[in-house]
Amino acid sequence: MLTERQLLILKAIVDDYIRSAEPVGSRSVSKREDISYSPATIRNEMADLEELGYLEKPHSSAGRIPSQKGYRYYVDNLLSPEEIEEKSDIIDIKSLFVQKIHQVEQVIEQSAQILSNLTSYTSIVLGPEVFETALQHLQIIPLTQDSAVAIIVTDTGHVEKQAITIPEGMKLADIEMMVNILNDRLRGVSMLELRSKIFSEVGDVLKMHIANYKDMMKMFDQSFKQEKNDKVFFGGKTNIFSQPEFRDVEKVRQLLEMFEEKKLIHQIFRSENTGITVKIGQENNLEAIDHCSVITATYTVDGKHLGTIGILGPTRMEYRRVISVLDYLSKGMTHTLTNLYQRNK
Repeated sequence: MLTERQLLILKAIVDDYIRSAEPVGSRSVSKREDISYSPATIRNEMADLEELGYLEKPHSSAGRIPSQKGYRYYVDNLLSPEEIEEKSDIIDIKSLFVQKIHQVEQVIEQSAQILSNLTSYTSIVLGPEVFETALQHLQIIPLTQDSAVAIIVTDTGHVEKQAITIPEGMKLADIEMMVNILNDRLRGVSMLELRSKIFSEVGDVLKMHIANYKDMMKMFDQSFKQEKNDKVFFGGKTNIFSQPEFRDVEKVRQLLEMFEEKKLIHQIFRSENTGITVKIGQENNLEAIDHCSVITATYTVDGKHLGTIGILGPTRMEYRRVISVLDYLSKGMTHTLTNLYQRNK
């Protein structure tokens, strides 16, 4: 159990190190207005905090820096919830949600960009998986005599496009009829079950109305034959490399390789927890981000988990600012996407 004096000194050191990226000494702590202790007293407490594992002493430095344990304690116990302090931040975020946006991807992409701009870190937003949504509308647009594009709109406003081949001799009227039947019978069916439902529940109906329905079935089977797609949107992908912690070429290389692994990014950032989640350093269980913190929040539609929005930065992160901006933005995304979902019903 830390004493009140130790708590005050630990908070001062974390705050100063976040701001300066330089080890913090007892003299600089003693000059703070909220600290009334002598440098000698502070030095003794710093030694005790180091022995307890909350501070570390870098080589060739008289100052201390927070350890991962120190950051964890700081986030869990020394940060008080508060609203966004900068009015300009609120204006920037609100500017996204007053736009006339018609697709989920537009909201997600712009949210990622705004978040990275406001925090100067790298933002990563996980979009909704197509297979977690349901069919809202299907459309076939012929491009040439033997090719077309299938446009699939889900109940969350997600739009998926798929190039398809039109069977030889197929009439446009038959395609239109089949599209109408599929929309009538399959609206609301989950994307995961869509292909099987075409054969089990719609096949007999199509057989009654369309002569070459088997070729049609193959064409639509092609339309819905999609790989599970983990959608990842980045904002300010290179922002993190401007931080002094990443002057090491090997650290940069590891992060760049991680950015290319979308499935890995999905595993790291995906969260089912409501509210804010903070993972510091080795809590992320990945060597490439041992010196990073990951802060995430989820966004939902009608109470259903849709995706995750998060920030990747150094452990020396402005936690208070990032948490408040992320919380405000995720709630705005939830509100906007829920309205979009209602319009698409």
